[in-house]
Amino acid sequence: MCRIFSARVLLCVASVLLGPTAAHAGLQFQAGQTDAGLRYIFVSGDFAYQDDLSGFEALARSNASVAVTFQSPGGNIQKAMELGRLIRRLGLNTAQFRALECASACSLAFLGGTVRFAEPGAIGVHKSSFSGEIPISAKDAVSVVQQVTAEIFTYIVEMGVDPALLQLSLQYDNDDVRYLSKSEMAKYKVVTLDFEASQPPVVSQLPSPPLSFQPAPIQPPVASLPPASEYSSLSIPRAHSGRIRHPKGAAPLKALADGKSATLVNLRNGSPVAILGNAGRWYRVQANGLIGYMHDTWIYVDQYESGPFGQRYIQIKSFDNLADASAYVRSASIPLTAYLATNGWFAVTLKDTFDQAIAKDLAAELKARGAIPDDAYMTFGNTYVRKVCCR
Repeated sequence: MCRIFSARVLLCVASVLLGPTAAHAGLQFQAGQTDAGLRYIFVSGDFAYQDDLSGFEALARSNASVAVTFQSPGGNIQKAMELGRLIRRLGLNTAQFRALECASACSLAFLGGTVRFAEPGAIGVHKSSFSGEIPISAKDAVSVVQQVTAEIFTYIVEMGVDPALLQLSLQYDNDDVRYLSKSEMAKYKVVTLDFEASQPPVVSQLPSPPLSFQPAPIQPPVASLPPASEYSSLSIPRAHSGRIRHPKGAAPLKALADGKSATLVNLRNGSPVAILGNAGRWYRVQANGLIGYMHDTWIYVDQYESGPFGQRYIQIKSFDNLADASAYVRSASIPLTAYLATNGWFAVTLKDTFDQAIAKDLAAELKARGAIPDDAYMTFGNTYVRKVCCR
């Protein structure tokens, strides 16, 4: 029988837990059950490097828990992300209430929930910091900060959260916690469930927690070609105008549709061009009073939907048909998107775009974790016509 995962049921957790609770050094795990029969785990204390999470997993299995809630001011970031990934692997949901505390590193653990609910003001974020007792040079500190930031960025993307959340958190020091509003949690995809909806969704419409708690990640079902209403037309509009967008900062206007032909002029990024026609992968363009040729990978076409002008994509794979591209996107463990390209193929990329430095670090981190293929690469996506999968 389907069980409704609703506001009424989850709020029962609050009635059990809203009494005063002291934080402890290191994590403690306590199993509980609401009057409505919802089994949950209450995580309290500071996240510490030496915390053993095997106790959490054993408790989740023995208690058949479906939800996790927290009372924690934060602590070790790596341990929080480790718990978040464990929560995701076990298919558990997370719920957080304003009368409890989940700030700093705890917010990362919260993001592990397959279904996430939080009351406004219940989740607090700020930039990461180091203990003053750790002897470290300024140069090493910069390196460590960059590494930790890349790890957090990777984790946020893996959990399906908008990476802009990290940019927001970096604006606040560790003594100035920023508690998220309802609209911000929805905007950054911190929550996946709105408990104020008039008709709470049933479990069949949500990621269901596994009854047996088998230690394997839950993958969405592989889909065949999505219905026509789900994606845009596969036609490619004619390119009429655009701007130079080249990784070297400028691109050559060639006399012929050949990279070895004479260069008429070099045009800086952002320079406008009128597109008169094309010859294979080359556009015939007019710029600076001259007519010549430019490769289609050098021009951001105004008529295409190829993302913000200065941002990079991380392309994972490409397919010659939409069915395979769609199936790959839907079965992935990280958020992906598919774009129709000018050559008629379909490029699969990470869902979001990034500035160059972040894209480079993120790609390296994801490759190191085995989350994306080693041949994935960073690109402007000038040949991407429009997003075709998946809404």
